[in-house]
Amino acid sequence: MRRHPNPRLVKMHRSYTVEETARLLGKHKNTVRAWIKQGLQPIDGRKPTLIHGLQLVRFLQNRRMSGKQPCPPSHMYCLKCRSPYVRLLLPRKATLSRGAAASTTGRVAFANLTIVGADLEIAFPHAASRLRDRATPSVTCDSSPKAQAHENP
Repeated sequence: MRRHPNPRLVKMHRSYTVEETARLLGKHKNTVRAWIKQGLQPIDGRKPTLIHGLQLVRFLQNRRMSGKQPCPPSHMYCLKCRSPYVRLLLPRKATLSRGAAASTTGRVAFANLTIVGADLEIAFPHAASRLRDRATPSVTCDSSPKAQAHENP
């Protein structure tokens, strides 16, 4: 069984009983009865309960759309709280600052950086110079004058 019933299986100009609806959508008949209590309109209040196909399609589509929350740019959808939240994605070597601190992960296209980070201060750090170009070489570097003397006898 699918979690969300497919409204395209329903013929709009046909009437369905509760049992036919349940069989068509792969649900239990008590589920269809619960839908009627939640707002699915039957044709009339008589037995057997008949549901017009167009009403069923609209009900299923509205039910599906009510659970959706669109995410604007730079937002992600949280599965735990079921709502969008801000999560900024930056290029690999970019850093940012906003007030105290901000956490960043992932990437975004460089062309979209101005759209995503409109209210942020974005800086691209420069790469460190090479060890041999430094005035004081690192402790673990072999560019000391003694090491160079052994290389060029």
